[in-house]
Amino acid sequence: MDLDPAQLKALAAVVDEGSFEGAARLLSVTPSAVSQRIKALERSAGHVVVRRARPCEPTVPGRALLRLAREWSVLEAEAAGVLGGDDPDAHVRLAIAVNADSLSTWFPPVLAGLAPHVLLDVRREDQDHSAALLREGSVMAAVTTDSAPVQGCRVHHLGDMRYLAVAAPHFVARWLPEGPTHEALGQAPLLAFTGKDALQDRFAEQVTGRRVDPPRHLVPSNHAFVELVMRGLGWGMVPEQAARAGAARGDLVELAPGQHLDVPLYWQHWKVGSHWLGVLTGRVVEHAAAELRS
Repeated sequence: MDLDPAQLKALAAVVDEGSFEGAARLLSVTPSAVSQRIKALERSAGHVVVRRARPCEPTVPGRALLRLAREWSVLEAEAAGVLGGDDPDAHVRLAIAVNADSLSTWFPPVLAGLAPHVLLDVRREDQDHSAALLREGSVMAAVTTDSAPVQGCRVHHLGDMRYLAVAAPHFVARWLPEGPTHEALGQAPLLAFTGKDALQDRFAEQVTGRRVDPPRHLVPSNHAFVELVMRGLGWGMVPEQAARAGAARGDLVELAPGQHLDVPLYWQHWKVGSHWLGVLTGRVVEHAAAELRS
């Protein structure tokens, strides 16, 4: 199988932009040229590599080629940097997935200092689902709760992120006067980050021994999530750092003092000989050791 780097770049662009038209704009070519490159790639591979939908998605064979495309792009850019030149396209672009709570707490310092050598494409994804982005080739590394290595990846245990169940004092007085009983938690509104966020459900089952299905608000913003918990919209699982700060001001109280959820986090990354991916991994492990619970 003879693969053309231009065809691989076209595949990555179609997946990233979600359409042939978007890929054409990104690559500064016509949609017809993108289509021709994808068709040529499919002839070489002997498989359909892209589902023509909205948005376009890679097929299973396409995922393998997408990963190759991203590896090629990173290694090509790093080689160009070693050889010299001032082409801005020689910058290394790393696509990574990080959960929202890490992005809002310990992760930003990890990224400081990488530029201008690295251009980052940070995808926000729930830690229980980010490994899927590694499998499909969308990202090269991810913060995840999955300790089992994705095929072709290495795994580093980062530590545990602790969450506390908190609410505004007046919310607790209204909805949970007898504490977090099964009946009370089944009626008290809760906040979840997205529909994928199961932390609140896990805590309720841990405390009561049974599952509950209360009314829930979906608030996909860390700042707004904590703000709305403090304002009494509902209760929620908040990272320890934010929960302690709110409790110190009297804005938050714990639903069940002494009980918490510790979520183990791992860093998975592709086994590719990228210098800057190695630098990023070292920084992730170093900062996690200082900020997360061991």
